[in-house]
This record gives sequence, C-alpha cells and structure tokens, in this order.
Amino acid sequence: MPSTAQPIERKLAAIFAADVAGYSRLMGQDEVGTLRTLASHREIMDRLIAEHRGRIANTAGDSVLAEFPSVVDAVQCAVEVQKALAEANEGVPEDRQMSFRIGVHVGDVMVRGGDLFGEGVNIAARLQSISEPGALCLSGAAYDYVKQLVPLAFRDLGPQAVKNIGQPVRAYGTRVGGREQTAERKALPLPDKPSIAVLPFGNMSADLEQEYFADGVVEEIVTALSRIKWLFVIAPTSSFTYKGRGVDVKQVGRELGVRYVLEGSLRKLGNRVRITGQLIEAASGAHLWAGRFDGDVSSIFELQDEVTERVVGAIEPSLRDAEIERTRNKPTENLDAYDLYLRGQFELTQLSRETYAAAADLFRRAITMDPNYSDAYAGLVDTVGRSFGMGWIDDYEWTVNETCQAARRAITTDPENATSLASAAWALALFGGYFDEALELAARAVQLHPNSAYVRTHAGFVHAYAGESDQALAHFILGRRMNPVDPRGWITFIGLATAHFFARRFEEAEKAARRGIAQMVRNIGSRRLLAAALAHLDRVEEAREVARELLTLQPNLTVSFNRRFPRYRHPWMTELLIEGLRKAGLPE
Repeated sequence: MPSTAQPIERKLAAIFAADVAGYSRLMGQDEVGTLRTLASHREIMDRLIAEHRGRIANTAGDSVLAEFPSVVDAVQCAVEVQKALAEANEGVPEDRQMSFRIGVHVGDVMVRGGDLFGEGVNIAARLQSISEPGALCLSGAAYDYVKQLVPLAFRDLGPQAVKNIGQPVRAYGTRVGGREQTAERKALPLPDKPSIAVLPFGNMSADLEQEYFADGVVEEIVTALSRIKWLFVIAPTSSFTYKGRGVDVKQVGRELGVRYVLEGSLRKLGNRVRITGQLIEAASGAHLWAGRFDGDVSSIFELQDEVTERVVGAIEPSLRDAEIERTRNKPTENLDAYDLYLRGQFELTQLSRETYAAAADLFRRAITMDPNYSDAYAGLVDTVGRSFGMGWIDDYEWTVNETCQAARRAITTDPENATSLASAAWALALFGGYFDEALELAARAVQLHPNSAYVRTHAGFVHAYAGESDQALAHFILGRRMNPVDPRGWITFIGLATAHFFARRFEEAEKAARRGIAQMVRNIGSRRLLAAALAHLDRVEEAREVARELLTLQPNLTVSFNRRFPRYRHPWMTELLIEGLRKAGLPE
C-alpha cells in the first residue's frame, strides 16, 4: 500500500519566531480581553509579515513562526512589528499591555505540508525565548548578514545554549518597541546634476489586477527620463520600495538622494486611461507642476511621452528639442504583447522558481504576438539566465542556446535599445563566451542609456567576467547609487563580489557576498564566491560551512560544473575560483 505521508523538503531560510511575553498571566487577568487583544495584534503582525514577503508556517495559540527569503526582510519586519505593537499598546495600563518576543535566525529547515521543522526552527525559537519583551534577538549567522544593512544598535549577548544543538549559538539583542528607536537611514548626497525619483503610481482602477499596468507606466516614464544624459534618475526598483506606504517626499528625497520626486496615479477603465502626476521639490515639499492626461489605451505611449516632456520641462526649461525627441522610443505597437510583457516584469519581482517560470512563459507569448519585440527578448534572456544561475534549470546546453538566441534577436530587432543591448551583452559573455562582442555591446548600451541602473549593472558583469575588475566596480557602484534600495540588489552584490574576488581582494569579496545573501537567502552566486573567498583567506572551516549551505541549495553542484559555468575570459580566473571551492570542500 503506497505511503500517504507528505514529502519532506530541506532548504535554507530566514526564520522569524514570535511569542507573547507573560501570556498565562494576561489570560489569568482577563481571558476574553486577552484573546481580543491577541487577535488585533496578530492582524497587525500577519499584515506586516506579508508586506515583507514572509510566509506564516506554524501557529499555535500565542506563537507565530514565519519564513522569509531574505534575512533583511525578516529583521525589518520584526522591527516594524515591534514598533506597530508598541503604538497599539499606547494608553493601555502597563500590566495589561501585550508584548511579543521575537527571534530571527538563518539556517537549514525542513518543510512538510507547509510547516517548518528542524535545527533552524529550534534556534529561532530559543532566541525568541531569551529576547526581551518588545525586542528582537538575532543569531550570529543572521547578525553577520544584516549588521551593515539595518540601522540598529545591537548588543552582543554572547554564546547561548540551545536544546539539542551541540554548539552554543551567539546571540545579539536590540529593543525597538518604541523605547529604543532605529537610526534614520543615512541621507545620500545630491548628485551634481538634476536628480529625480518616480514613486509608484497609485492604481485607481476598480480592477486590482491592473496594478502591473500602473507599475509598467512608471517604468516607461523612468526609462524615458533616464535617456536624458544630464538627468540623474533613480531606478524604479528602489522607488518601488515605497509602494503601498504613506511617504513623506522630504524623507524620500533624503533617503534616495534626489532633488525632485514625481508621484501620480493611473485609472484604467475599459479602453480609457487617465494619468495624473505632480512634481515636487523634495527638500521644501513645494509643488512645481501638476498635470492630468486622458486618452484611449491605444495612445498610452503618447500619454507617457507627454508626462515625461512636462516633467522634464518643469525641471529644466531650457531643455533642447533634441533631448525631448530621445524620450519617444516606444517598445511595441502591439498592445496585447505589451500587456504580456508588463505581466512578465511583474512576475520577476516575486523572486521564486514558479514566478520566474511564469515570467518566461509570458515573455515567449509576447514574442509570439510580436516577433520584433526587443524588450520581450531581453526579458526572456534575463529570466532564463537568472533561473539557471539560481539552480532552477538543470539543462546547461539548453540554457546556452535559449539565452544566446534570444540575445541575438533582442539586438537585431532594436539595435538602439540600451536595455536589450545590455542584457544581450551579459548573456553572450556569461553563456557564450563572446567577450569582445559583449564589451562592445555593453559600451554601446552605456552610451545610449547612461542613467540606467540596469544597464550599468549588466555592463559591470561583462567587465567582471572579462577580468576587468576596476571597470566593473565603477559600473556596479554607480548602478547601486542610482538604485540604492533595490529589492533585487543581491544581483549587484554578486557582481561586486565577483569583481573584488578576481582582483584578489578577498575580504571585500566576502563583505559583498554576505550583503547579497542578506538580501536573498537562497543566493547561490554569492555563496559560491563567499566560500571561495573564505578559503583563500585560510578560513577553511567557515568556507566549508558555506559550501554545505551551497550544496543544500544546489545538491548537484560540483567543481567540474564550475569549470563550465560561469564563463570567464581568462583561464586563471576559473582556476582561482576552483582552487577556493575545492579547498572549501565542494565535490569534484
């Protein structure tokens, strides 16, 4: 008789464990009132966990266990939970206030039927138990990833004994529940030229599924603005971190380092579209311009052009007509293909195997509708290439053919599309080994679109794979400045780690790799470089631990595989990586 037991999956995750402090005492005082308060507090906690890309796995009475794809997300969620619950407790007598303890750890867990088990869960639960009420406690592993990324003052609590765990776990604690606040994010200096961030447009449509359409309009406006060489434009992935939040434009200006902020809304009803926008000087909050644009969906590109022209005109009245004309490149005249493309880009924001597969399918459907749609080919290149790098596709030869063919089509269908040129350059270097051509394409992309974080990052990878670390770092650093709070910033940190590694700056490579892992726990590229860098620093035991995590994520990874992928221009580059990975214990 076949077994009905559910299969067990093992994976690395950031674990968030929360529990009410003094729950039995509160229940003894007022059972009904305590249950009511718990329900309202849980509503706040559940909402914040979802907003930070978390998944609630186990709940039992007054406890919550959740997993996150990023250690940074887990810690930031814990901070916001404690601050929100502290506000909810205001005005309540101190002996009736309900406070949670929270523990955060990153490590190996087992998943069965959606529930989490194993050593990682045990450690997070133990950390929760030693946390102060209204505070959070991190393991040393979690702390190492977030100490440079989260503006909190942590106290070293020393090694802590954990039941059924052989070695003590180092713990770090901090209080955030209204008593010890986080430091403000450091203000970024203004660039030496006009700078702007375009915030996510509010979706005023009755159909919530049109959210992706509003996001797509913002991305098109950013793309048009960023073609203007004298203008510094923040990438949309940084701007989109403010989505769904009531924000102060002065704070946005400080945190992103921009002089101007554009905000607006979009309403799509049937075939009609209305776009509203207003341009604000961030430092003063003064409104410099406001406009409303109505039209048929078939004229959406003209509406985007009009918004862009008006914004640019408000920033710099002396803008030359030639600069205006450069914002008028339309991606496709096939609106159905454009719709599929936007849906694909939306799926890419979710960072999972399933959503990346869905994105690839949407890009292929867009290409079927419009075989000359360069942006859709670029999207397919990015999706398939990243999926292979994350270990979500096993067939190397198929991936090489798929990415390189799509890259060629992206170039030939629109040789002036900087995004497509940059994506093609990345794929042709990484998967094809065509380094001379890739470097030329990357240079052309930067010339066409110098203010694009996407272009700068992909150009950085091409130079890094070609062994030109200094040029690569220049692109990565500038791309990071244009996109300072990018949720996909882990990709840039892989690039920074790559450039430092091949410049033999192994300590800098370690720092960049750890920051990449903090943003994306299941980050194979950063872990591979981290293991090799630690080995070259003669920190072999640490390197072996990272290699074990790497094999948990990609069990079939071997030294021989790393001789084929990624492709590097010079044989010494491959050997340097192989030497480190072999020393870290990666199987042959």
